[in-house]
Amino acid sequence: MATAAGSERPVGRSARPEARLYGRGGVLPPHTHPASAPPPRRRSTAMAGGGTAARVLARAAGWGRPLGPEETLGLLEASVVHREGALLALSKPPGLPILGRPGELSLVLLLPALRRRLGLPAELHVVKAPARECSGLVLLSGCHRATERLQQFFADARRRGRYSATYHAVTVGVPAEAEGEIRAGLRWQQQGDTTVVVPVLAPGRRRLARKEVKSTLTHYRVLGAAGGCALLQLQPRTAFPEQLPVHLTLLLCPALGDHKHSSRVGRVLGVPFLLPPEAAPTRTQVLDEELLCRLGLSPRQLHRLPLHLHLQQLVLPQGPLCAPPPPPFLRTLRRLGLSGHREPPTTHSPLPPH
Repeated sequence: MATAAGSERPVGRSARPEARLYGRGGVLPPHTHPASAPPPRRRSTAMAGGGTAARVLARAAGWGRPLGPEETLGLLEASVVHREGALLALSKPPGLPILGRPGELSLVLLLPALRRRLGLPAELHVVKAPARECSGLVLLSGCHRATERLQQFFADARRRGRYSATYHAVTVGVPAEAEGEIRAGLRWQQQGDTTVVVPVLAPGRRRLARKEVKSTLTHYRVLGAAGGCALLQLQPRTAFPEQLPVHLTLLLCPALGDHKHSSRVGRVLGVPFLLPPEAAPTRTQVLDEELLCRLGLSPRQLHRLPLHLHLQQLVLPQGPLCAPPPPPFLRTLRRLGLSGHREPPTTHSPLPPH
C-alpha cells in the first residue's frame, strides 16, 4: 500500500476530488489503526535546469494553475532527484494525490507513462510519499523485495522512536521556543457531514488502550524567522493523518496555506489563542494585509495558496535522501526573507542488491 510519510490514511469517503496541483484536497492513507481510520459514513540528478524541463517547472510555479496529464508528467520527469537500480525518487508538487478517485489525476495513474518515459524495465510502485497537500519526496521502487525491505525499515524506525522523515514548513507565527516537542492525542471527530482530525490534549489510558485516540509526537526546530513568520524543521515520530498541520496549530503557528486547520488559531489584539475545532469551521486561511503584500497576493488569490509543508528528507538504510522544495515554496522564502533552508546534496549511495 502506498503510504504518506508522517501523515498516512486510506483514501476514504471524505477524500475530495480536486484536479489542481496547487490546491486543496484530501490526504493519504494511514495504517489500519482504529484511531487512524475516519468514522464510518544510481544515478543522482538535481532538478533539471534547462530546456523543456525548465519551462515545465516555470509554468508549474504559478499558484492555483491546473496542469493536465502531459504537463504533470513532464513536471514529474523533471523532478527526479535520484535513480539507482530499482529505486527512483522524485519531488512531487503540492496538491497532487498519490491515489486518486475515479477520473482524478494522480501519481499512480501517471506511473506507467513515467516508467516508459524514463525507460525503466519494471513496473513502479509507491514505497513512501507525502500527503496530497504536501510537496516533497516520493520514493518509488520497481522491485517488490526492495519495497518490502524499505517498508520494514520504516516500520522498525517508528517502533524505535527514530526520525526517518524530515519536513520543512513555513508558518504564520513564530514558536515561543526555538526547539521542542509537540505531544498530543489525535482522533477523528464527526462534524456535520464530514470528519476532521482533532487534538485530545490529555487522553486517558482507557481511550488509548481502546485505540480511540492515538498518542502522537513531533519534534520541531526553528530554522529562521522574519516578520512574524518562520521556517521550521519538523520530524514526526508517529504517523497519523494530518498530524503535522494539527500539531502546528497547537504551537499557535499554523502552516502557510493551511486552509483546513488554520481557523483554529484565533487572535485578540495580535495575541494568538487556540479555538476548539467545533468553533472553527474549515475556511480559507486569513492573512493580514502586510503579509499579503509581502507574498504579492490579493485576498481573492488566497484560496489558491498551496500548503507550505515539504517532505525534505527520508533516511534510508544507506543514509539520507533529500529533495529541494518546489518553486512556490522557494519563492515564499525569498519574499518573506526567511533563511535557514539549504539545498540538499544530490548524491546518494545505491541500494543493496535486490
